[in-house]
Order: sequence, then C-alpha cells, then structure tokens
Amino acid sequence: MLQQTQVARVLPKWVAFLDRFPTPTACAAAASGDVVRMWAGLGYNRRALHLHQTARAVTERYGGLLPDRLDALLDLPGIGPYTARAILAFAFERDVGVIDTNAARVLARAIAGRRLGGTEAQTLADRLVPDGRGWSWNQAMLDLGATICTSRAPACGRCPVATGCAWASRGRHAPDPASGSAGTSGRQSTFSGSDRQGRGRLVDALRTGPVSLEPDALAGACGWPGDPERAGRVVDGLVADGLAVVDDHRRRLSLPG
Repeated sequence: MLQQTQVARVLPKWVAFLDRFPTPTACAAAASGDVVRMWAGLGYNRRALHLHQTARAVTERYGGLLPDRLDALLDLPGIGPYTARAILAFAFERDVGVIDTNAARVLARAIAGRRLGGTEAQTLADRLVPDGRGWSWNQAMLDLGATICTSRAPACGRCPVATGCAWASRGRHAPDPASGSAGTSGRQSTFSGSDRQGRGRLVDALRTGPVSLEPDALAGACGWPGDPERAGRVVDGLVADGLAVVDDHRRRLSLPG
C-alpha cells in the first residue's frame, strides 16, 4: 500500500483492509474483486491483484505464513527487490538495506557522493547496516531522506549527518549525485487527463456495480464522454490485467468474481 502512496492516505485503508482480511489465508479465500473493492482510494489497482495472488501463493506454498527468505519473497507476485527487503527488515528484523527513493538519495549524496548503479547501491546499503540493527537503521535512512535529505530542498543546516556528508563536503556543487542514481524516482507523467486516470475512474465505477458495455456508458464511466474509442482501449487493458471481466451475455463489464 505504501508504494507511491502517502502514509496519511494508507493508514485508514490499512486498518480497514486488515479488519476485512486479517491473514493471508483470509485474503486468499476472497474473490479478487472483493480485494479490489477494499483497495478503493489507493490507486495502482494492479497492486491489489498482486496482493491477492501473493496471499494465495503464500497459503498454498507456505501454509499461510509469509516466507523469510529473499529468494522466496522475490518469487511471489508483485514483490520486487525493494518490497522483499522491506519485509525482511521490518517484519523479520534482518540486516539488509532497504532502498526506496528517499534512502537512495541519502546513499548517493551522503555516503557515495556520486551517482550509483543498481548493484553497487544495494551492495552499499547492505554493507552499511550495523549488525542486529536492520529495523532501526532502515527506519532512520528512510526518514532522513523523507524529511531532511529531500529531493528539491535538502535541509542540510539541520541534517544530523551533514558533517560527514560526501556531497556537502564538496560544497553541494552540481550535478546532484541523487539525480539519476539507482532507486531515485524520476519525474512522473501527468496524471490529469491520462489513460491512468480513466482506468481509475472506470475501476471506481465497477466497485459500485457492473457497467454497461455500451460505448457511451464506458466512455462516461472513464470521464471521457464522446470518446468511446479511447474508453475501449482502457477496457481492453483492464481485462488483460485481470481487473475486469466481460459478460457478453448480459452485455456488461464487472470486477472479477
């Protein structure tokens, strides 16, 4: 839920989600459409499907308990290097480095003083973790990047590691080491008016019930009245991703059962 979504938005959704699905087994037993409905307001709806698929895999392979090995976590649907290591550090308190966009800036600026490649960034992050302190160390790294070593206006004057910062010691001259460094996020494409916005609107409509397959109805649900061709492309994408199913007999589109 926290991937590209702010904590303030996630917290109430997380509580409600765990109330509805308290265990992986409970989530696995539900229909994927029910999981997508509970995901309302969090965006990136494919993550809900990945979470449901992971719950089923964990139930089938590991008796409903999340594995505590990196290779096993990476083999689960929708779990990449960042999420796998975040699980290991924060759920199992393992000494691995967690690199999100915030921690990646700290690594590039304060530690390396230069742009980092993917493998060397992860190697550096892992090497820095003090023995037995994986949980607290990663919390500190993520918080430092989120609150002090920010992207646009780093608060070097109140940074607790400013005296040892590689970039600050060189006068913070351009280019910024974090720019283009592994793990740092680039500029996102505009959301307003995009196909992503139309997809989100249509999924939100499907959460309340099926939508007619009539082109004008689909275009209206996407927020693009008068552009049924574009809406049709969005529908094709949702069906291909497993976020919607077509009922040809009833001529309607709905969330998966």
